[in-house]
Amino acid sequence: MRKKVSVIGAGQTGASTAQRIIQAGYADIVLTDVVEGLAEGKALDLQESAPIVGFDALVTGVTTTPDGKGYEATANSDLVIITSGVPRKPGMSRDELLAVNQQVITTVVQAIVRYSPECVIVMLTNPVDAMTQLAYKVSGFPSNRVVGQAGILDTARYKTFIALELGVSFQNVDAYVLGGHGDAMVPLPRYTIVGGRPLTSLLPADKIEAIVERTRRGGEEIVKLLKTGSAFYAPSAALAEMANAILLDQKRILPCCAYLTGQYGINGLYVGVPVKLGQNGVEEIIEFALTSDESRALQQSANAVRSLVQAMKI
Repeated sequence: MRKKVSVIGAGQTGASTAQRIIQAGYADIVLTDVVEGLAEGKALDLQESAPIVGFDALVTGVTTTPDGKGYEATANSDLVIITSGVPRKPGMSRDELLAVNQQVITTVVQAIVRYSPECVIVMLTNPVDAMTQLAYKVSGFPSNRVVGQAGILDTARYKTFIALELGVSFQNVDAYVLGGHGDAMVPLPRYTIVGGRPLTSLLPADKIEAIVERTRRGGEEIVKLLKTGSAFYAPSAALAEMANAILLDQKRILPCCAYLTGQYGINGLYVGVPVKLGQNGVEEIIEFALTSDESRALQQSANAVRSLVQAMKI
């Protein structure tokens, strides 16, 4: 029997995520949106690609309401990916999205829990660290079954800029970005390996710092270029990678937004760290040995996330 995945939000990221998962063929998809006909239209379009691409999984589109009605079709989902919310506009920080998206996510999570009480929830909505904490609180799920996507995307950007700078395959860069999904994220050059060689032996410190800074502003760079939207190709690829890890029980070590209970000196907060991701969601927090500077940077990033969580008064 195929798995069932519900993707909440049929915008660019949600629809692209649905496409990536449905083409793998192992899960049926329910795609929802509050804009009437949007999810249904994109679902039908995706389904009609099946004879060409070669999959037999089913795609269903559903219109939901802002007050949480219409989620019956999502019932008994194994995985729910939440992309709904207001996207960033030029000049808008992720943090400014906090108040406007808090109510959206509260309503969505309540509906999801009603119909899929055993699912794993993957959050994308920004500011993702705070929204993941909110989803955890609202759902009442154990923390391992609520996880946020941010570190995979940030790490992919970091790897991309390194590969472009060095003129090597994107596949040959192994790296991790920790911390909150924002300007205080913490790329780790000391743990970055390119074809078996440390990045610090391949590039001077100023070049590495420039890559780190571009990584921190990677989303903003795309928003400025698009002018009327935000990134969706790379975010959807990151969500699909998480879906694969969870639904296929791959036990992948991936940087995700996870609930810490003392690891890295952080307690009671969702922050981006390496985790083992499998069918139970976050199955283990992976702890790197950090220098005092790296640890300080991670604490600062966590403090930025904590301030957002406190602002929500949850």
